[in-house]
Amino acid sequence: MTFQHYSVLLNETIEQLDIKENGIYVDGTLGGGGHASAVLQRLGETGRLIGIDQDAAAIEAAGDRLAPFGDKVTIVRSNYSAMPQVLADLGIYGVDGIVLDLGVSSYQLDTVERGFTYREDTVLDMRMDQRQTKTARDIVNDYTETELFHMIRDYGEDKFARNIAKHIVMTREKKPIETTGELNDIIRAAIPAKVRAKGGHPSKKTYQAIRIELNHELDVLKNTLDQMIDLLNDHGRICVITFHSLEDRIVKNIFNTNERPCTCPPSFPVCVCGKKSKGRVITRKPILPSEEELEVNSRSKSAKLRVFERIRE
Repeated sequence: MTFQHYSVLLNETIEQLDIKENGIYVDGTLGGGGHASAVLQRLGETGRLIGIDQDAAAIEAAGDRLAPFGDKVTIVRSNYSAMPQVLADLGIYGVDGIVLDLGVSSYQLDTVERGFTYREDTVLDMRMDQRQTKTARDIVNDYTETELFHMIRDYGEDKFARNIAKHIVMTREKKPIETTGELNDIIRAAIPAKVRAKGGHPSKKTYQAIRIELNHELDVLKNTLDQMIDLLNDHGRICVITFHSLEDRIVKNIFNTNERPCTCPPSFPVCVCGKKSKGRVITRKPILPSEEELEVNSRSKSAKLRVFERIRE
């Protein structure tokens, strides 16, 4: 299957990056290269883009798409959490812009054997990096009932998390759970019929939870966003596109803390904690997809773009 991924909020992201003609930019979630291609088209002779992705199919697709840009682009297979080291290996210690599109690609969703979709009966996989050995099957069959409950409650925000975890454990006592179809049946049985009838696939939240847990998505974002802000040159910008409230909350909070890091009590006449602002939040409210974009790509409906600008003293 050809790697395809609609670049969500593309025009808005490019506008917010405020691209410098000869700047250095990083796409930390390269995917099919849509955002990267748009950046490269605006770069001058000495401009440069580094693309990072952990998915082999994305690396291959982006390599083909971005080949016409020659030496302006460097593609590295890695997780964006390794961005500081990836850049250091290239002799780069400051960049003018960073893009993160945290959504699952259309390719990953539509390639049935990757196991991300709850709409087809296939293997339980969900690995974004297929070099890792642990899969969704291991989580479903090996986690304790308590671990499953906490995962589905915290990462899926499903109010039926406890019952879903209970049904998973009851079922796997008879035989291991091997496929998405089997997991769907278990989840469906754990949710009241009147709730299921209101619309929306009953498995959506649980699948989100398993995917986040397996790929450490929130931990990676939480632990590396500060580092990425530190990589920005003066007036460099980081644009982050999220697709659910858990991601968006992390980005919003970290951006706000980097703008206003002072931890002194409000009653103090002057700051004594010594924490200095790293810049400013450009998006007080997140930028949302336009009506035109929603008509073309319904998967973008939950997307939110937040932007932070580094300001060095």
